[in-house]
Amino acid sequence: MRIAVTGGSGKLGRTVVRELRRAGDDVVSLDAVGERGPGFVQVDLTDYGQTIDAILGVNDRHDGFDAIVHLAAIPAPGILSDVATFHNNIRVTYNVFQAARRAGIRNVVYASSETVLGLPFDVPPPYIPVDEDYPARPESTYSLVKHLEEQMAIELVRWDPALKIVALRFSNVMDPEDYAAFADFDDDPWARKWNLWGYIDGRDGAQAIRRALEWDTTGFDRFIIAAADTVMSRPNDELVAEVFPGVPLKRELGVNDTLLSIDKARRILGFAPTHSWRDAT
Repeated sequence: MRIAVTGGSGKLGRTVVRELRRAGDDVVSLDAVGERGPGFVQVDLTDYGQTIDAILGVNDRHDGFDAIVHLAAIPAPGILSDVATFHNNIRVTYNVFQAARRAGIRNVVYASSETVLGLPFDVPPPYIPVDEDYPARPESTYSLVKHLEEQMAIELVRWDPALKIVALRFSNVMDPEDYAAFADFDDDPWARKWNLWGYIDGRDGAQAIRRALEWDTTGFDRFIIAAADTVMSRPNDELVAEVFPGVPLKRELGVNDTLLSIDKARRILGFAPTHSWRDAT
């Protein structure tokens, strides 16, 4: 496929661009920063004119795309002011979605976020493991935008029944070099309770994107994307009893199985995470 990856210079974006190219796709990164070359076009995605122009074609670079992977965003709360985060992220996502529609691109996969599940879980989740079945619980401006983006996608596919938009609710993205710090997490179970001790290896994040791009469907859907295990060596029963006593358990937790349920992604997309911090230590 010919694929545009917005935010291709970001932490997840770099891995996604690399892995899609390894799979044989023709990939162009659209971002505000990046390494000059045939696979990169510098674009201010807050500007709709630049966005649609870059998606329709750029001289000496490309003449359009089959699909868009939208990762560009202020990547977390607290980096910029709340207003700046809101204005940037909602504008960029609308620009990319709208440009895709105007360009006739019907295959859009984008980064939603685990934060819509209620992170940092200062109010405990309704049950554990958490999944996609309960309504969004945004607890920050960043998360609010992610929720609104999902709602926007729902309406856009209603307007255009031939369109596919898939929201991947990525957990905390990790690269292999990040795993050296994981051994310290066991010292304080509260330090990582904010996302139920979850993470996703960037390479498995790229796999999820690949599978979502290849999924032959229309309409909107959302999937939690996390590693198959937690960041902790301590067993789940012990962690949950200490940090979230009284929260109902939806099923047996497994010793170190992810508490961010990836059952739906496994069942529908065929997502199968293969990377774990335990293999890197």
